[in-house]
Parts: sequence; structure tokens; C-alpha cells
Amino acid sequence: MIVLMMAVILTCFGVVMVYSASSVMAAKKFHDGFFFLKRQSLYALIGFIGMGLAMHVDYHVWKKWAVPLFLGTFFLLLLVFVPGIGGTAKGASRWIRLPGFNFQPSELAKVALIMYMAYSLEKRQEKLKQFMSGFFPYMLILGVFIAILLAQHDMGAALTMLVVAIVMLFAAGTKVQYILGMGLVALPGICYLVFTKAYRMRRITAFLDPWQDPTDAGFQIIQSWLALGTGGFFGQGLGEGKQKLFYLPEAHTDFILSVLGEEMGFIGVVVIASMFLLLVQRSIRVAISAEDSFGRFLAFGIATLLGLEAFINMSVVTGLLPTKGIALPFLSYGGSSLIISLCAVGILLNVSTRMRGTP
Repeated sequence: MIVLMMAVILTCFGVVMVYSASSVMAAKKFHDGFFFLKRQSLYALIGFIGMGLAMHVDYHVWKKWAVPLFLGTFFLLLLVFVPGIGGTAKGASRWIRLPGFNFQPSELAKVALIMYMAYSLEKRQEKLKQFMSGFFPYMLILGVFIAILLAQHDMGAALTMLVVAIVMLFAAGTKVQYILGMGLVALPGICYLVFTKAYRMRRITAFLDPWQDPTDAGFQIIQSWLALGTGGFFGQGLGEGKQKLFYLPEAHTDFILSVLGEEMGFIGVVVIASMFLLLVQRSIRVAISAEDSFGRFLAFGIATLLGLEAFINMSVVTGLLPTKGIALPFLSYGGSSLIISLCAVGILLNVSTRMRGTP
């Protein structure tokens, strides 16, 4: 079971890297160097339990829950704006405060969107060749979700949901001209969103030339490059990285790959990237061999989500894309991302039980 092996190995290695990246900072901030290790280990345990349960639930059950879950995540996304319930950090309102845990509903919304689209595309696949009755309704629904995510200052999640939805529509047979036309129509709006927000403009300018503002907007990517460059081919050794010592911001979350690159070197980064590539390749194989359209769309959506998030995160860390708040699946610190990703893999594994061959 290669899909299962990749998910387990990446998660376990992620726990180790979270400890390596956060122990000094946790000791200073919380007087406990194991603070993030203990929490990430708990999240991994919950995620493994969720994955195990999802593996043994017939994926056809999610047809019945696709619409309620989709509407439920819409409600959860709105709860983020309720004072006393929603949590805010660094100007972004993305979390629901729970006792001892901040839940990010956008992570659940990604999987809920995939379930809803898999359910809907199976029923409406013959209408996708038509614009008004096939393609346009999905764009309306997606537009509502993206508007809410943008109001939360979560452009990364909005971009992810948009791309996943478009890829699923394309796989289901939507005409390419509809997708290209939508892109042209949306382009002015995207430019408006970027140029009217100072922090987004700073990210773009920092992406183009981080050395123009090396102590502010360009600081994070410069420190990431220093970490990756210092790592060389074989790395400094596990736990021996220096950029995590209050130089590299978000070292244990969005930029954990930078710490990995410094400590495990180019070889370590290539191994992790190869594991993600293998995970996605086998997931697509599951989708192709699924016994019905619902399973095919469901597996393909999950494969796209995991591959896209890994690609965006790695591209941001290496400076190929502007900075976005997207975690590296299975490795970055964070309960919402890890638990939901492992549960999604569990669903994927259940789809694989109804195909020929071993994923």
C-alpha cells in the first residue's frame, strides 16, 4: 500500500522535523522545548485514527453527506467572523477557537468541496458541455466560497479551492474554452485584489526582488534561501540547522522545508519531493481505476489537493512563487491540516479497495 506508506512516513518524519524546527523557540516562549512536538504528535495520532476509520467506511456513504458537509463548512467559515468564536492572527481571521486547539475550517472546506463536486459531477456530467446549465453554476458556488476566504485574508486557501475545482471540472469533460474564458473574466478582479491591498503588493515586490526590502517583506524568503544554501548537498545534520534559531519566521509551519533543506540537504529535499510525487502518482492511478465516476472524481480531487498544496509550498519556499500561507501536507505544524489530510488519504484508500491492483 504505497499511498498509505507515503502518508505514514511523511507524517512521522514531519513530527521529527517539527521538533527540530521548534524546540529552541518553544523553550523560550513556552518554557517547554517539547511543546510543539507533543501537540503535533497528538494531532498525528488523531489523524491516524481518522485515516483508519475513513479507510473502513464505504466511500459511497459520502454521497449522502456531500451536500450537508458542504453546507456545514459554509456555516463554519462564517463562524470565523463571530466575535468570541473566531480567532485572528497576523491580520488574518481563519480560525475557530476551541479549548486547547484552533480549528481552521478552510482545511475542511477543501475536502468538502471535493466531495460535493464528485457527487454533483457524477449526476451532471452530461450537462458540463453546456455553459449556463453545466459550468456556470459551479463558478457561482465557488465564487461565494472564495469571497468568504478572501474576507478572512486567506488567499492561499481561495487559490487552492479554485484550482482544485477547475481541475476536477476539466477532468469531468468541461470545455477548455469555458475555463479560459473564466480566467480572462477573472483576471481584472485578481489584479484589483492584488493592487488594492498593500500587504499583497509587498508580497509581489518581495517575490520579484526580495533584496529591495531585506529586513521586512523580503526577509522570509531571503532567510529561506540562506537555509537551503547552507544545507548544501548533504545538509548540516538533523537538529544542526541555524536559521530556525529566530532567523527564519514560521520555521515549523509554512517554511519547514527550509529547515529540512538546511539539515538534510538537497538530497533530503529531493527525497521528500519524490515521496509526494509518488503519492500523487499512485493516487491518480486509484482515480483512474475506481469502480465508478463518484470514486474517480473523489480520488482525483484528493490527489490534486495534496499535490497542489505540496507544489505551492515548495515553490514558495524556494522563491518560485510569492509567499502564501499554505502548509506542506503531513510535515508542517498544525492540527487542522494534518488531521484533514490524513482523513482524506483514508477516503482515498477506501476507493482503492474497489480497484484492481494495489495503490
